[in-house]
Amino acid sequence: MEYAGIDEALALVAKHFRGMTDKDGEPYVMHCLRVMMGCRESDAQLVGLMHDLVEDTSVTLADLRSQGFTDEVVAAVDLVTHKSGDSYAEYVVSIKSNPLAREAKLSDLRDNFSINRVLYREPVRERDLLRMQRYVLSYQYLSDRLDETSYRRNMARVEDVSAS
Repeated sequence: MEYAGIDEALALVAKHFRGMTDKDGEPYVMHCLRVMMGCRESDAQLVGLMHDLVEDTSVTLADLRSQGFTDEVVAAVDLVTHKSGDSYAEYVVSIKSNPLAREAKLSDLRDNFSINRVLYREPVRERDLLRMQRYVLSYQYLSDRLDETSYRRNMARVEDVSAS
């Protein structure tokens, strides 16, 4: 059986992110492409390309299955989809044990805190700084530079500050 690959993933991303822009006004699809290109393994590239589809569009995991993506790719896309009821720390901890999701999320984090993409927006400066802290802590955890206990403790501090 032939499974869906990069052509099908590109078509989905192009269709569903058409006209959407990031906080800087750039086409959102470019973020998806950069995340894909930051992954080495081909299935991780698929996950990286589609990492925001389920979270930010009407595409569902069932849609991905019916399009012919492998169970492994769909499971990894599910993991990199941040569900509204989950804290960011819980979401990131759940990703770590899945190699495809982990590689795609590390690439996503690298792109999100790339110096070219970090905006300094005076009206929301504090919120942006907290988001950057969250990204850096998550990257450190997923790349084994921070243990889970330290990660959770530091993320709780970031979340406490953002809640106040």
